[in-house]
Amino acid sequence: MNHEIKEKYKEIIRYLIVGVLTTVVSLGVYYMCVSTFLTPKSAVQLQLANIFSWVAAVTFAYIMSRFFVFQSKRKNWIREALSFYSSRVLTLFMDMSIMFVMVTLCGLNDKLAKLVVQVVVTVVNYIFSKLFVFRNY
Repeated sequence: MNHEIKEKYKEIIRYLIVGVLTTVVSLGVYYMCVSTFLTPKSAVQLQLANIFSWVAAVTFAYIMSRFFVFQSKRKNWIREALSFYSSRVLTLFMDMSIMFVMVTLCGLNDKLAKLVVQVVVTVVNYIFSKLFVFRNY
């Protein structure tokens, strides 16, 4: 990859790396929940597993996005973090809705559905991060 292309796309490449790692965190926490103490057969427990995985993934994603992807130097990191979490709440509802439709209503495998949801959510989260959270970086 030549230097010019690498420079032009380095933020997207870093975001994709963090996106993959965030997906691993999200799926790992979700799978741990549904294989130990929650069951995806219960709509409520399915959503609880989803929320636990979301909290872990968003926390990981904020730290990695701040320091690695967007290299934010903003001094008011609390405001930045609140903005990051707020934007992610929208995709949490998207995640929960898609999981509800795919698993609870359509009866699809919850683990496969969660993987599909992660791809959709990763793309939307990048757009939100770029437009609303780290727009000056």
